[in-house]
Amino acid sequence: MNALDTVLTPIHRAGWPFIAIFGAVSLGLFFVWEPLGWAGLILTAWCVYFFRDPARTVPQRDGLIVSPADGVVQMIGMAVPPAELEMGPEPRLRISVFLNVFNVHVNRVPIGGVIGKSVYRPGKFLNAALDKASEDNERQAIRIDLPGGGQVAMTQIAGLVARRIVCTLREGQSVETGVRLGLIRFGSRCDVYLEPGMTPMVAVGSHTVGGETVIADRAATEPARAGAVR
Repeated sequence: MNALDTVLTPIHRAGWPFIAIFGAVSLGLFFVWEPLGWAGLILTAWCVYFFRDPARTVPQRDGLIVSPADGVVQMIGMAVPPAELEMGPEPRLRISVFLNVFNVHVNRVPIGGVIGKSVYRPGKFLNAALDKASEDNERQAIRIDLPGGGQVAMTQIAGLVARRIVCTLREGQSVETGVRLGLIRFGSRCDVYLEPGMTPMVAVGSHTVGGETVIADRAATEPARAGAVR
């Protein structure tokens, strides 16, 4: 990657309509009152920043599960996967990554396999930081069937200001770890449901990079990691 690539970060195509609207409104505001126009330009620049889509270096080893999103690990605990994924009633370890409005919002596949289920469900727009957002909010639930058996799931969850989940995956599609799967517009959250018996390799409060940060390892035998703020 050269220096120019670090400055000219690509923009996700889903963002261009929003950028165009922000820009057009800003231009109109200049005719109303110049300070409003400048404020609009600042918001347009933020919109461009929000929809950035940087390349990521994905770890290449079988069994690694990477974070599906940039953000902060907000919760780690046992939870039943969404019923629409048909993974049974038993709780699994769930890792929740919260995205604020300054994070990259392009989401990535946590582990390679075949998309066994991909189900959209409308819902509320509660604060994504709340635990009940996993159940009540608008979401896109995805089940990944792993080679040789086993399943990992993830959900894209809309937040307080998010109003649209974009997911490009289709059932039966083969995917590789870390490939782009869509995005959530504005504040949101991603949950990952691990296989039974797996332990997390991140702690609550850990910052993650989508497609790069390893959050679990199918081959790991070590206990769950603890974290200390220093």
